[in-house]
Amino acid sequence: MAKNLLYSCLLAIICAIVTADEPSLQDFCVADFTSSTRVNGLPCLDAKFVQASHFSFSGLNLVSNVSKPLGFGFILATVARIPGLNTLGISMARADYAPGGVAPPHVHPQATEIITVIEGNLLVGFVTSNPDNKLISKVLQKGDVFVFPPGLVHFQKNVGSRNAVSIAAFSSQNIGTVLVANTVFGSTPPIADDVLAKAFQVDKAIIHHIQSKF
Repeated sequence: MAKNLLYSCLLAIICAIVTADEPSLQDFCVADFTSSTRVNGLPCLDAKFVQASHFSFSGLNLVSNVSKPLGFGFILATVARIPGLNTLGISMARADYAPGGVAPPHVHPQATEIITVIEGNLLVGFVTSNPDNKLISKVLQKGDVFVFPPGLVHFQKNVGSRNAVSIAAFSSQNIGTVLVANTVFGSTPPIADDVLAKAFQVDKAIIHHIQSKF
């Protein structure tokens, strides 16, 4: 009986390893944006219609707009622009920062992010979860790499005197982005002012002033 149980356990472990080592049952699943099917991701386009254009994107060489108040702009290369990324769990982005420009505190619920500084100097950081809420932060120079774990609030700021550029890679085809300030103070309909005043321990007038910015 014990030997049979051991064999059964070993078989289960081997099956689990084999299954884990085979993440896909086909070469690719190009996103079919015309399909009405709803799945966790996007349905597959019929392979006979697949072209090279489904796997390519041109534009990361372009400078994004940094004239807005944050002094920050970005270009995403996610599944929305590269249908061939569907189910592959990767994507990229270019970010541009004016001097003093900030990618404000935000979260990517679906992705780990790793950035490489191409030009300039960036102050980057993330905050660990409760109860510690520890800030992990560093100034990066050209060629430096930094990783932001998934689901944690993080930010970037150009601390140099000229424009900065970074390239990011993500562990998701569709990263999801939650901007902390926009989410808290710019929701539709708005979060009740007494809730926010209590949460931030400030007067309602301050909450109203911040909400007016969004």
